[in-house]
Amino acid sequence: MKRALVTRPAGEAQRWVSALQRQGWQAEALPLIEIAPAADPQPLRQARARLADYDALMFVSAPAVEQFLADRPWAGTDPRADAADADAAPPPGAWPRCWAPGPATARALLAAGVPPERIDQPAAGAEQFDSESLWQAVGPQVGAGHRLLIVRGQSDGVAASPAGNGRDWLASQCREQGGRIDWCVAYRRRAPAWSAAQRALAQAASQDGTVWLLSSSEALDHLAALLPGFDWSRARALATHPRIAQAAARLGFGLVQTSRPALDDMLLHLESMA
Repeated sequence: MKRALVTRPAGEAQRWVSALQRQGWQAEALPLIEIAPAADPQPLRQARARLADYDALMFVSAPAVEQFLADRPWAGTDPRADAADADAAPPPGAWPRCWAPGPATARALLAAGVPPERIDQPAAGAEQFDSESLWQAVGPQVGAGHRLLIVRGQSDGVAASPAGNGRDWLASQCREQGGRIDWCVAYRRRAPAWSAAQRALAQAASQDGTVWLLSSSEALDHLAALLPGFDWSRARALATHPRIAQAAARLGFGLVQTSRPALDDMLLHLESMA
């Protein structure tokens, strides 16, 4: 039986599990990152109230979209409309540009009601879905005075910052073009609290030929903390980025391959590992 373990956060994992099961894989979810609300909601509320100040919003992940747009009366309408007009359908151009580094984030924006013509993302055939690929699509928008709000998370265990934490490569590119950057922490990332059954599943999956689907270097840090000193030499993994593959190799995974994070590409790689 072909086995795969999906380690994405719970909100994203089920889509991948279902797709793999349709292809004949015995797939299960074992999230290595838990998403929680921002520790201080006040900056989040303030950022929502200032959307008219921005030319573009960059959401680093689907959870960033879901937490930033959660319970908004204007979700699917005009974020710049007065409360009395919250139910009115806005002209699509009323939204700031919404930048998504990959398809999952773009789907979350669509689900939140952002018009598709206001969403920018890497080309479908991009080698990777990351900041570098996104910049190829959005770089021409940025010039002197361009205002960008970056919506991202904050890792537990890292010194709290109004900017959260994560890669700053795209922000640096914007600044070099004369753009101005603000930040908003929309959620927290933390290690999950495993049950005894989940711990047993992880240990078995490291020995029985299961392929771990890895989509985050931070998730691997959590895995190392959840099973300290564990022998991963027989474990096999498929990573969605070279940086993640390197982190898996450092942890000691015996076999690590890399794939574009598109589902069809990952299925092809998985079949080669079956």
